[in-house]
Amino acid sequence: MKPIVYAYSGCGTCQSALKWLASNQLEVEIKPIRETPPSKRELAEALAQYGALKALFNTSGGDYKELGLKDKLADLTEAQALDLLASRGNLVKRPFVSWKGRYLIGFKDPTLWEAFFQ
Repeated sequence: MKPIVYAYSGCGTCQSALKWLASNQLEVEIKPIRETPPSKRELAEALAQYGALKALFNTSGGDYKELGLKDKLADLTEAQALDLLASRGNLVKRPFVSWKGRYLIGFKDPTLWEAFFQ
């Protein structure tokens, strides 16, 4: 089963991650995160792995700012936050990778990606 990479074509970080994947000859299934966000189950599993709701949110995105989530996130229940993320792909930090029940969010440190795909 190929890793699933939820990405946005206009995102520079996603483009860098996809270039890294290609340069490492890793075949992935790419899903447009805006139209096809990760499922609530995937998001809940990623939350269990990362341990913080904020890690799942694209805090620099327009939707995050438009909804005023900087001030509201702390007051949301876990279920409310996951529902919001699953319904609005722009809110999910990207790229969001799902593979073998593990998750990788963002692309800052390629060494984390190397370890993830081994």
